Amino acid sequence: MFSSSDNSKPIYGRTLCLLIALTFISSFDLVRCNWFSPKQTGIVDAPLLTMQIASNKTIKVAQEGGEFSSLQAAIDSVPGGNSEWVTIHVWKGVYREKVTVPENKPFIFIRGNGKGRTIVTWSQSSANNTESATFKVNAQNVVVFGLSIKNEAPTGVPFSSHNQSVAVLAGADKVAFYHCAFHSTHNTLFDYKGRHYYDNCYIQGSIDVVFGEAKSIFHTCEIFVIEDKSAELRGSITAHSRESANENSGFVFQNGKVYGIGIVHLGRASGAFSRVVFANTYISHSVVPHAWSLWRHDDGSTKDLFHAEYKCHGPGATTDKRAEWSKQLTDKEVEPFLSIDYINGKDWLPAWQPAAVAAPSADSPACVTNADSHACVTGADYTASQK
Repeated sequence: MFSSSDNSKPIYGRTLCLLIALTFISSFDLVRCNWFSPKQTGIVDAPLLTMQIASNKTIKVAQEGGEFSSLQAAIDSVPGGNSEWVTIHVWKGVYREKVTVPENKPFIFIRGNGKGRTIVTWSQSSANNTESATFKVNAQNVVVFGLSIKNEAPTGVPFSSHNQSVAVLAGADKVAFYHCAFHSTHNTLFDYKGRHYYDNCYIQGSIDVVFGEAKSIFHTCEIFVIEDKSAELRGSITAHSRESANENSGFVFQNGKVYGIGIVHLGRASGAFSRVVFANTYISHSVVPHAWSLWRHDDGSTKDLFHAEYKCHGPGATTDKRAEWSKQLTDKEVEPFLSIDYINGKDWLPAWQPAAVAAPSADSPACVTNADSHACVTGADYTASQK
């Protein structure tokens, strides 16, 4: 232990001070260049997003001591036609409310204290998916971090208008969710329209867990399925709606995990040109061997469907009994679906993690973007990010 009276080892004290100074300078340069500092390696976390978004205004939401005690009240306080990023920091707690980010309020960064800590919940079933949703994003350029969002409506009659209980509706272009959790029994995530990015999210449901017409990447997301035993037909994780080849949309799941209780399909055709890709995904026994379904596909034609997998693994990933119209993609065929360019992410995302050809390793990078450049930096342990 060093002290001011320890004159026998002055060189060590001076060396230590020099090293600290050099470390500080190096870290400062990394931040200035929009590369990660040593404590921001690999994972796209709240400090990194906060640094990249760089808003000049932060609104605090807390059940005690905040500017607002309601997330919706904080959103309402943002001026219509907002053109500068505003951060709404939602402290830990359970917020029982329905939340809508209206179309005229873009550039909002909603920062929770972590899934399981900051919880937005409601309970409503409806014949209308939009009406039932707990959390709706109707504005462009919205980023959400660290929220658990739930629709706690009890399970009703399967495959009926009385059983639509949406947790999240993403209904605008350029919307991103990082480290969030979505919970419902049926119709959990209404990925309605636009380009979306989901990073390290947890999605739980039973029937049409993710459905809609959007063009979205789900990166290292966990999907936990709970079979609805009251349903005669098995549910599906995805129900992507695409009615023509001219519609530029589709769901892409990269480096994720599918598991749960009971058995479901990877997806069903919700349109003649439905497009879903699972790449480098762990698939458990919770997926039926044929994986893909034509339930409610009106004409039954499969020639234009694009239900595909690429190098998936796990006990449910065996391909010998897959639906005859489904595809196992080659390295070349999968390339467009593994790139962030699939959603033009370099143009609007504050940060992302590139898809790996196999499961990400401890050296998996994360990327940030500026107005005129992009950078990817090797970083933190992938397995740590899944905890």
